[in-house]
Amino acid sequence: MAKTIQAIRGMNDCLPTQSPLWQKVENTVKNVISAYGYSEVRMPIVEMTHLFSRAIGEVTDVVEKEMYTFADRNGDSLTLRPEGTAGCVRSGIQNGLIYNQEQRLWYMGPMFRHERPQKGRYRQFHQCGVEVFGLNGPDIDAELIMMTARMWRELGISDYVRLELNSIGSLEARANYRTALIEFFEQHQEVLDDDAKRRMYTNPLRVLDTKNPDIQAILGDAPKLSEYLDEDSRQHFAGLCELLESAGIEYTVNERLVRGLDYYNRTVFEWITDSLGAQGTVCGGGRYDGLVEQLGGKPAPAVGFAMGLERLVLMVETLGLTKVRQSVDAYVVTAGEGTMMAGMKLAEFLREAVPGLRVMNHCGGGNFKKQFKRADKVGAAVALVLGENEVAEGTVVYKDLAGGEQETIAQADIVDKIKGLV
Repeated sequence: MAKTIQAIRGMNDCLPTQSPLWQKVENTVKNVISAYGYSEVRMPIVEMTHLFSRAIGEVTDVVEKEMYTFADRNGDSLTLRPEGTAGCVRSGIQNGLIYNQEQRLWYMGPMFRHERPQKGRYRQFHQCGVEVFGLNGPDIDAELIMMTARMWRELGISDYVRLELNSIGSLEARANYRTALIEFFEQHQEVLDDDAKRRMYTNPLRVLDTKNPDIQAILGDAPKLSEYLDEDSRQHFAGLCELLESAGIEYTVNERLVRGLDYYNRTVFEWITDSLGAQGTVCGGGRYDGLVEQLGGKPAPAVGFAMGLERLVLMVETLGLTKVRQSVDAYVVTAGEGTMMAGMKLAEFLREAVPGLRVMNHCGGGNFKKQFKRADKVGAAVALVLGENEVAEGTVVYKDLAGGEQETIAQADIVDKIKGLV
């Protein structure tokens, strides 16, 4: 007997019992984005490797450790996308969407990172990302944060997330801060672990993200990025904070928040939760005004965010705050000569008359007991029963599968009765 083939570790199936919640979360997110007038873009899941190394930064965990990279038959180095922003920028440049234009785009799909699988973090995971090009004011930063706040309200999780903000300034401001940070770490090398020592000269801002408690203990004395900000970045950040306060969105300024990818500048933000244990970041983003030029396009301001859908689904499921509609509203039960086709015709009639109604016909035969058992298993709200008498009389038995009540209704009147299920 052949050995059973298993899925790759960290790459999971989404089973029929799980997909209704996924659909609920995905549709909620899509509907909120659409309410702001954004347009969908779809990019390939495989890109040239140097797209990510140039965009994300050579000295990052993603590029150094986590990318799925391989050579194709032509010898080109290709990579399964580890995030969506770089591909979106590449697409915008290649298709002439960015130069001297304003674009508000979104995408949704799988990403890939080779890291240790754990709850809420997988090797194939799914993200929704939003990217805006051509706008450089704090108003668009505020709009993106307001958009995410609306998503949390629609999903019912607003009370379980909090917003953290920071400004990491211009490239020049960060270069000055970087020099001061390196000098600080050089004076505390005895506390630094191997990872921090490696990053100290190549990407010292990432040391601020450390989980090492010994290093965290000295960071209170480290230079603060806010002391090195350029005036334009200060004004931009002040404008953003004012807009968020006017919108009633609470936030905390976290001066250690730098985000993990090299392309960010000025605004960075994260939505954090305590409901998922160690996996606390639900959504993160910020400005990346230099990335378009860095990838070969004409200079253009840009800002965006991304959220991991696995974590959103897990959070909604854990908190039990979102009611998920069953995949079947009505189950058609038939018995007797000529009833099968009559049941199929009734189901087609109802699908046409009540858009969005989900009707399943019983197939495969069997007595009433077997058919009702199947209706219960698929989670149908009601059963529509047709026997020979009902077909002859033009009626249908409408049975509430939760309460058990049933009534016989003329088929001509069934539409009014069943509309309430949608």
